[in-house]
Amino acid sequence: MINLNQLRVFYHVAKNLSFTQAARELFITQPAVTAQIKLFEEWCDLKFFKKKGRGICLTAEGESLYAYARKIFEYEKDIENVIDDLRNLKKGVLRIGTTKTYARFLMPFLMKHFHDKYPQISIELNEGSSLEMINSLIELKNDIGIITQVMDHPDIEFTPFSEEELIPIFNPRHPLAKAPSVSVEQLAAEPIIMRERGSGTRKYVNALFERHHCTPNILMETSNSEFIKHLVERGDGISFLVEVSVIKDIQEKRLVTVPIADERVYLDASIFYLKSQPLSLAARAFLETLDSLALGGRPFKGILSFLQYPSKKG
Repeated sequence: MINLNQLRVFYHVAKNLSFTQAARELFITQPAVTAQIKLFEEWCDLKFFKKKGRGICLTAEGESLYAYARKIFEYEKDIENVIDDLRNLKKGVLRIGTTKTYARFLMPFLMKHFHDKYPQISIELNEGSSLEMINSLIELKNDIGIITQVMDHPDIEFTPFSEEELIPIFNPRHPLAKAPSVSVEQLAAEPIIMRERGSGTRKYVNALFERHHCTPNILMETSNSEFIKHLVERGDGISFLVEVSVIKDIQEKRLVTVPIADERVYLDASIFYLKSQPLSLAARAFLETLDSLALGGRPFKGILSFLQYPSKKG
């Protein structure tokens, strides 16, 4: 196997056609350069240099080898530059996993703040249910993310980020839409368009009915929040979604919410990453970005308050 240290010495001598200059660039003595070239030529059983007047020049074999050695060490410089860029966050990839709701309502805001500071970091945003994103982290498809904690896992660090209120939604013409409040028993009797299993919303809605010993009347299950809103608006059933995802629909009177009697249902959004794997520099920078936005402390009381918080500071 070729000795790369000897090849490096050869490259510097060939580039400068000078043992003295090569020694300066390599921070070694000239006799050390001469010795390395002698060993290298003996190993190759070739002569790469010959005398020319008071200096040296390359042999035909030396010229052929130099053409390849130059490519190797030019690539080495490129590699050093890439490493420097990665170290200084001038290059890299941040892979984030999150739920569809957070991808739509939260991540654009967070990514803008992150890109303002690290414009050359590429972001890969992956979305799915909280359970799917947990699995994607375990499978090393994502570095970090924000999800609803639907389960404990010994290998995953969960840090509270935001508390999201889950609210029931109705068609404005629904008989319960004008009630001052509704009971859990009344909600259980209605046809419910439920979020899919594995989602944080599903976990907390199920827990609500279990606390009241009710069995919900599930009409349909889907992971698509927009489809859920469309069906509720059409009058096909009721549902539960996080407040931020329906606030505009309520303001525009396409949907209505009614308080649940003696209940407020919150799901906990958490930052999550593997305990056993070192975070990439980009992922660490993303955490620092979140910390810089959380001067008022975490968890935020809903995405809406989080999005409004920076403007309140000013």
